Amino acid sequence: MAPMSAVSSETPHKVSGATPKGERRRHALACAAADLLVEGGFDAVRHRAVAARASLPLASTTYYFESLDDLIACAVEVLGNRELEVMRGRIDQLGSLGRDMESTVELIVDLLIGPQDGLDEGHERLVARYERFIASARHPQLREVQLRLRAQIDDLLTDVLRRSGRIVHEEQLRRLVAVVDGAVVGALGEVDPEPRAMARSMLLEVIDVVAPAQ
Repeated sequence: MAPMSAVSSETPHKVSGATPKGERRRHALACAAADLLVEGGFDAVRHRAVAARASLPLASTTYYFESLDDLIACAVEVLGNRELEVMRGRIDQLGSLGRDMESTVELIVDLLIGPQDGLDEGHERLVARYERFIASARHPQLREVQLRLRAQIDDLLTDVLRRSGRIVHEEQLRRLVAVVDGAVVGALGEVDPEPRAMARSMLLEVIDVVAPAQ
């Protein structure tokens, strides 16, 4: 991924995207970039490819976004919000939560790495998610987006754990998330990766330590 530049507080796209039509086009471009990001990583997000995917003129990418970096940051936020919407829907479907440890762990794994679905689709989405995490370590613009998204994920996890009858503190919540992240990254490097199974196994071992039952 190319170096990301800081975004000025007075960016042209804030004006050009102010109309309803402008907002629709800006959103369409961000969604197109998000799809490309999942399919091919950061290298796949280029002005021409994004414009083609959104069925908009090439010039629209520079009209509505100050730079490619700005477009990528918006694409990351779109992906994160999509994932949060799926998480919230999953929790809403469950209604009341029981105190069974395995069910709680399964739900947490769903929230952090996504529900189990088609192997290829699920794998690509998971790789794209962790590529975003790594990229944000180098690029402040992405880090700001990831921090906003992570705060919302933490709120959802806290809600799930408390409704499952568990005690949760902020520092312990970070340890829980770190266990899952470490398991996934380790599993993705295997010849026959099973990140979901690895995360579930490790979480079962530590959940009573980091979030003990009341």
